[in-house]
Amino acid sequence: MIRIGDFSKLSRVSIKTLRFYDEMSLLKPVSVDPFTGYRYYEFDQLPRLHRILALKDLGFSLEEIGRLLEGDLSAEQLRGMLKLRQAEIRQRVAEEAERLERVDVWLRRIEQEDSMSKYDVVIKKAEAMKIASVRGVVPTPPEQGGLWNDLEGYLAMQRVRPVGPCFTLYHDEDVPERNWDLEVCEPIADDLKASSRVKVYSLPPVETLACTVHAGPFVTIGEAYEAIGKWIEANGYQVTGPCREIYLQAPRPEGNQNDPGTVTEIQFPVQKA
Repeated sequence: MIRIGDFSKLSRVSIKTLRFYDEMSLLKPVSVDPFTGYRYYEFDQLPRLHRILALKDLGFSLEEIGRLLEGDLSAEQLRGMLKLRQAEIRQRVAEEAERLERVDVWLRRIEQEDSMSKYDVVIKKAEAMKIASVRGVVPTPPEQGGLWNDLEGYLAMQRVRPVGPCFTLYHDEDVPERNWDLEVCEPIADDLKASSRVKVYSLPPVETLACTVHAGPFVTIGEAYEAIGKWIEANGYQVTGPCREIYLQAPRPEGNQNDPGTVTEIQFPVQKA
């Protein structure tokens, strides 16, 4: 028999880990001295220890390793566990590869501009959302006030209060010179009957949104759109739906295009090109 210290040196596994494996019933010593408490092992326990280490290296939890070592899994169950682990590892590799691409993009931007952009773009997801909305064509985005008046007036008349920040959906595929197709939206929770002017529906969930925040007046929001557009192209994405312009902190007074305290989040649904 081998004392735990020698078994630790032989296997290159710490004494602390061996004791933990004992507590988890993964690798119990063949004998424990009743007086000193010393644990003793045998050489033929090394293959089992190596199996534990190999399975742990594959990413299995200690509970899963215990089941595998007990042999109460069929070959089909073992195959299923390994295929699941394989899929999880491949997913992590893909995520890390995408993260590496984003790091490369940051480096190229800094090298080209000799500074960091003030707009950071992050990927988010959006859950389904019940909204009330009014859609219409306006000459330019700053002239969407009439759409908001129609929507807010109807909500006030129906005594329905929004449950989150309001936002505008931009439905044009390209940026028009004039006549923008916009939909102004308020998230709601109450039941609300639609009218000839106001729609009530559930905005579908979006799995991947490229998002950035513009802190400043509306008159300079074009800088944020330029930054997020460059990011989408540089990172190999393409836009798949209407842009969302979410008004986290509305301008004061309402409609003021020059209020520096305005905070707006821009969201583009995207997918890898």
